[in-house]
Amino acid sequence: GPHGAPQVNALRFLLGTDSQRIRRTHTKTRHQCRYLKEESRVALSITDPDDQYRYSQVRGEIEREEDDPEGTFYQLLQQRYRGHTSEVKDRAVRVVYTIRPRAWNVR
Repeated sequence: GPHGAPQVNALRFLLGTDSQRIRRTHTKTRHQCRYLKEESRVALSITDPDDQYRYSQVRGEIEREEDDPEGTFYQLLQQRYRGHTSEVKDRAVRVVYTIRPRAWNVR
């Protein structure tokens, strides 16, 4: 956030098959995207859908930003979380962030 203040957003993500990287999507037009260019450190909280008191906390850094002009990664997440895909209307400004975890904590 402004001046380094933390931000919290609920976002879909994909954990790499090797569990070494986390990928998520965003758009270049949002404030958070601009903040990530200034401060690449991120933290994620992942809640167990079967037990709201169990969660993983991940701290890491943005390792890479890639354009996704067709919205391909966004549709991959749509399929995973919704079970179907739809048109990605903001595909021209979509990016994919690859996060390198530095610390994991499971509670």
